[in-house]
Amino acid sequence: MLFTLRMCLMGLHFVLAGVVGVILGLCRPFNPDNSRLCARLYALPAMWFLRLRVKAEVDTLVNKSQSCVIIANHQSNYDLFVFGNVVPRRTVCIGKKSLKWVPLFGQLFWLAGNVLIDRGNAIKARKAMLTTTHTLQHEDTSIWVFPEGTRNLGEALLPFKKGAFQMAIAAGVPIIPVCVSTYIKHMRLNRWRSGDILIRSLPAIPTTGLSMEDMPRLIAQCREQMQACIDTMDRQLQVA
Repeated sequence: MLFTLRMCLMGLHFVLAGVVGVILGLCRPFNPDNSRLCARLYALPAMWFLRLRVKAEVDTLVNKSQSCVIIANHQSNYDLFVFGNVVPRRTVCIGKKSLKWVPLFGQLFWLAGNVLIDRGNAIKARKAMLTTTHTLQHEDTSIWVFPEGTRNLGEALLPFKKGAFQMAIAAGVPIIPVCVSTYIKHMRLNRWRSGDILIRSLPAIPTTGLSMEDMPRLIAQCREQMQACIDTMDRQLQVA
């Protein structure tokens, strides 16, 4: 019963937040801070409905001194709500082009200045990547990427795709990994308290002076650090 009620509330909230977000986007289209505001719009009510307790330790993310590429693990569609409260100012996201067909959310995503990539068209995808490099270097804007490319459903991290690391190296900006504990398998949405979630940002990893030849090592370094962080947070939650 509680699960059904929550899903009904979440569905209504998703529609209402989409309407408000589209209005915000139309009032100031493609403003890079729209993403942060819309993320809060989705996340704050959702966490209250779901009764998920999120503890975030993201000082390196909040206090970043320059544009950066933010990489995070991707478990489920709930990530929109879980990560929403830690998206920093002037941060846009990269998503697949098919998102634009999602009613309200797709239009909101586009108007918020996020980048839609057609993964089936290599030329258009490369052009979009070049645009993001310019954004990172000249527009005081960071880019949030899920380097796994798809949801891992609470299992170990999937192999990382190259795009985020190519952008960071090309622009010469640091990478900030953001990790969320394994929550998708432990949520109990039919209970009043649905579960605890930890979010942690790791120290920035510089890319200045790196070339594309250094990319495999950089990817391995980021993935190793993130998996270790996720494992540590999961152990903390098991003890608590």
